[in-house]
Amino acid sequence: MNAPEPAARPAANGSAGRRIATAAVLGTLLFLVLWITMFSLVTSMLIGTACCVVIVAASSLSDAVEILLDAVASVIFGIVAVFAAIFSVFGI
Repeated sequence: MNAPEPAARPAANGSAGRRIATAAVLGTLLFLVLWITMFSLVTSMLIGTACCVVIVAASSLSDAVEILLDAVASVIFGIVAVFAAIFSVFGI
């Protein structure tokens, strides 16, 4: 009997380099669209850069909130587990 194939490790979804590269591409596309259609060069650059900064900042803040919520959930589930253990020991 053959051993099963090892499962491939999934790539990290949220690396900082990937976020920054994606934000840079989106900011550049926004800059080009705005510059070609209606705004001056400087105005388009400012809007494209602001879009890039907002994307990266929101992504970083999202990770921080996720870490905080995971910690709070661990504490709450730990407290619930202690109560469950106490109730099971005393048969309540």
